[in-house]
Amino acid sequence: MAYPTNYRYTKEHEWIALDGNIGTIGITDYAQNSLGDIVYVDAPKIGESVTANAAFGSVESVKAVSDLFSPVSGKVTAVNEELKTSPDKINEAPHEAWIIKVELSDPAEFEKLLDAAAYEKFVSEETGA
Repeated sequence: MAYPTNYRYTKEHEWIALDGNIGTIGITDYAQNSLGDIVYVDAPKIGESVTANAAFGSVESVKAVSDLFSPVSGKVTAVNEELKTSPDKINEAPHEAWIIKVELSDPAEFEKLLDAAAYEKFVSEETGA
């Protein structure tokens, strides 16, 4: 799967799309493939703060529970409530099924993240593909 070029990525396999100073965050196709069938998503509440590179929640699959790491710092402005009843949406469309939206406190953090080409290179090095 091609990774959207307008997104930025982390080495923990989260993506973020920026619209003004609001970042929409989800997990990559590589992450959902590695996890297998996702059965539960634990996300913060609206108004909570998240910190770049710190865990903000978790994704539970049939294989394991994995922490979610925020690509940026800021305040949660929205949570994808649909994932409470349909966490498998992430498996179906990982680059559309967002988890949280965050108002960035430091927009420069976005610029430090991997672009699509750098992320694809990182994944291929990590997997030896």
